[in-house]
Amino acid sequence: MSKLKVGVQLQPQHVSYEAYAEAVQTCEALGVDSVWNWDHFFPLYGEGNNNHFEGWTLLTAIAMLTQRAEIGTLVTCNSYRNPALLTQMANTVDHISGGRLILGIGAGWFEKDYVEFGYEFGTAGSRLRDLGAALPIIKERMAKELPPPQRNPIPIMIGGGGEKVTLKLTAQHADLWNGFGPPRTFAHKCRVLDDWCAEVGRDPAEVERTVSITQEDSVPGSLDAYAEAGATHFIMMTPVPPNYDRVNSMLAWRDSNSG
Repeated sequence: MSKLKVGVQLQPQHVSYEAYAEAVQTCEALGVDSVWNWDHFFPLYGEGNNNHFEGWTLLTAIAMLTQRAEIGTLVTCNSYRNPALLTQMANTVDHISGGRLILGIGAGWFEKDYVEFGYEFGTAGSRLRDLGAALPIIKERMAKELPPPQRNPIPIMIGGGGEKVTLKLTAQHADLWNGFGPPRTFAHKCRVLDDWCAEVGRDPAEVERTVSITQEDSVPGSLDAYAEAGATHFIMMTPVPPNYDRVNSMLAWRDSNSG
């Protein structure tokens, strides 16, 4: 079996910075392979006007708080930043982290962010078209960055399960894809992604398959099912502080199944 990875997406909502920083460092000390946040301006659940931190500023702190784990935003909303600017931000964090950044990106969906911050929400179709236009700009700009990225090029992750556009963009541009369950759905999306890779002339094995693990997913049962479906990177979505026993259970499963 190929090497398996376990990550945590630490939600930057309803929390102090001090508690968040402690969770980041504790998770890396336990042995996680990746640490992620998300890219929103308001909590996604619970009290809507409670504490919340901006994704890329916080990601810089995560880079400084960690030494080994890969880091990223799961995932950046393409609508919120000019793609050339985002590329230089990514290159900066890549250097701060010593080459551990994964550039996660998606089309965006949380309408409150758009309305409150004055972005045009548009439609799902227009946001996907914007993402499709941004990805070549990001790759072109990345090739021009000075200094060049330490990990060159910075790997790109695309999040989302749209079969006609998102998975095609993944096949064309991404090094990683992030999807959701249940396992049967994840397996189907992986097959669609494989088909798009074949159509664009890409080896499907070049795209790392990552899956977001929810509180409803069992450990180890769901992890076994996702691995069977093609996942190799399992990212536990969690409020802060996380359930460290669950993190340890996922790490023990990883260690007992990695070849």
